[in-house]
Amino acid sequence: MKKTFEKDLIWLCIPVGILLGLILKLFIIDFLHISGHSMEPTLASGDSVLVFRLAYGIPKPFRSTFFVQWSEPDRNDVIIFFHDNKIVIKRCAAVAGDRLDFSYDSGYILTVNNISAGLSPDQYAKMKSYETVPEGYVLALGDNPSDSIDSRDYGFVSVKNITGKVLCK
Repeated sequence: MKKTFEKDLIWLCIPVGILLGLILKLFIIDFLHISGHSMEPTLASGDSVLVFRLAYGIPKPFRSTFFVQWSEPDRNDVIIFFHDNKIVIKRCAAVAGDRLDFSYDSGYILTVNNISAGLSPDQYAKMKSYETVPEGYVLALGDNPSDSIDSRDYGFVSVKNITGKVLCK
């Protein structure tokens, strides 16, 4: 009788452990592998990062929305979000209300919060009508702007789409 109970307990622990691990990965902590050079020198291709999925709220699994949202990213947070059905890691360079300054010196330049990034003519055309980052959005830029597809290309990122914050590599 005792051996049967122990055997049953072991078989019960395995699915419970798998379920707890799945909940932990989907909602709380995740490890992601970096591919690409857009966040160099901060994060290099091949690095692994620890992501805190509860930093801004409780995310819906495999979606770019929250069940409940209690916070928004701060400037300089390294954030994750979905773009074109891919997980993207970028730096939150500006939050709602931050001023965007455009200049031209042998090419278009965007300056926000002491961060400057070059703009192609197409990128400038998309962004020139904005004086500030709109409410409910952030400006997400790669740390390696010459090799980054970011908000300069696809526009501001909705805070509802941000599903976590990188804690460490």
